[in-house]
Amino acid sequence: MTDNLPELRDLPELHDTIEGLRAAVRKRRGDGHRIAFVPTMGALHAGHLELVRRARTLAETVVVSIFVNPLQFGPSEDFDRYPRTLDADLAALVGLADVVFAPGVPEMYPDGASETRVMAGQVGSLYDGVSRPGHFDGTLTVVAKLFGIVAPDVAIFGQKDAQQVFLVGRMVRDLNFPMSIAVVDTVRDPDGLALSSRNRYLDAGERQTALALPAALAAGAAAADGGTQAVLDAARAVIDAEPAVRLDYLDVVDPDTFLPARSDHRGPASIIVAARVGSTRLIDNERIILP
Repeated sequence: MTDNLPELRDLPELHDTIEGLRAAVRKRRGDGHRIAFVPTMGALHAGHLELVRRARTLAETVVVSIFVNPLQFGPSEDFDRYPRTLDADLAALVGLADVVFAPGVPEMYPDGASETRVMAGQVGSLYDGVSRPGHFDGTLTVVAKLFGIVAPDVAIFGQKDAQQVFLVGRMVRDLNFPMSIAVVDTVRDPDGLALSSRNRYLDAGERQTALALPAALAAGAAAADGGTQAVLDAARAVIDAEPAVRLDYLDVVDPDTFLPARSDHRGPASIIVAARVGSTRLIDNERIILP
């Protein structure tokens, strides 16, 4: 451990093997504890910590996983570049998490990339699935593995990753995992930018440019009384006014299906957006009501 970490006795219990993690969970279940689980890829920020705080309200034992999953990165994506900050992550989890599971890739995939995959289906091929083919298959596969390893009573996810939240929730229902999912609202910096581990890649000018994403969502939400097309037009106008933002997708989806909302859709909906600012890809979303 580095010198600036809290005392060892204050840190969460750390395991890097499946056997060790399962033994730790069994012990706590033997004490009558419910288990809440927060899966992460590390590089923890305030958004992640809000998920862990929610977990603390839902169970006696909180387990956090830190694993950068290679299955959800494409050949041209930033797997090697993705930040790995285990010491800082452990320090941030003091007083919040009881157990941290931080396996290496050989522990999770001892025979190489697993041949057995959970398929994300039609929704997994849309939006982020277009720009990142196979991403959601890799995400659901590792989440299913982690659910099997931890066997939680409840798992906590962030609304910022709206498509992932939809797909994980559907997987839990379709495969009859004996657990529930809790979703925490997107955590934002004071300037409105959604917190993300990738925000650290933005320089000062790019960060200012990135504010076009939450501004577009706000404009779309303000136009909700006009219906789906009015929402899209208002949001796109904000993006189009910022030429340094390279739009990937912008749409309004039905939260029950995560498919594009019909022009006459009424009730809950979500505006979703993804774009590149410099070399950094950002996503965001906003829940709205179409009257």
